[in-house]
Amino acid sequence: MKSYYVYILASRRHGTLYIGVTADLPRRVWEHRQDAVDGFTRRHAVHRLVYMEEFSEPGLAIAREKSLKRWPRDWKINLIEQGNPDWADLFDGLNR
Repeated sequence: MKSYYVYILASRRHGTLYIGVTADLPRRVWEHRQDAVDGFTRRHAVHRLVYMEEFSEPGLAIAREKSLKRWPRDWKINLIEQGNPDWADLFDGLNR
């Protein structure tokens, strides 16, 4: 079964945040880390994977991404810190 992911990247602890959605989380985060695509994450050096959620349906993942993007910043920080209080980079733990 294919999985879809909503993820949050950060420039540093409590730094700039980026929320995205993808069907290939390791590839997409690698692209952000390599600055492979010109855009927000390259301009703001947002490379640290600090949060992710997995979904079985693309529509659910997209709806969650849109919802999180509307959340106040404090809610996003609390969400990250519930599962990753040290803001560790989760990229190395991904199955690639």
